[in-house]
Amino acid sequence: MKQLLEFLGVVLLLQGAVGLVHSFTGELRGWGLVQRFGFLDGYETYVSVALIVLGCALLAALRSPGAD
Repeated sequence: MKQLLEFLGVVLLLQGAVGLVHSFTGELRGWGLVQRFGFLDGYETYVSVALIVLGCALLAALRSPGAD
């Protein structure tokens, strides 16, 4: 279960990073999931930052001493 959550944290980090790169440069079109949802139009940057924060929080929680 811990490995699955670590994988999810890394995926969240990567999706957030790809979303930010796409928002600022227009590159990496088709790589991120954030751009595929129409209801997020105009909020892609905020959602990408939120994904990065959630990914970091998940990985930090898994690395805490009480997580074992």
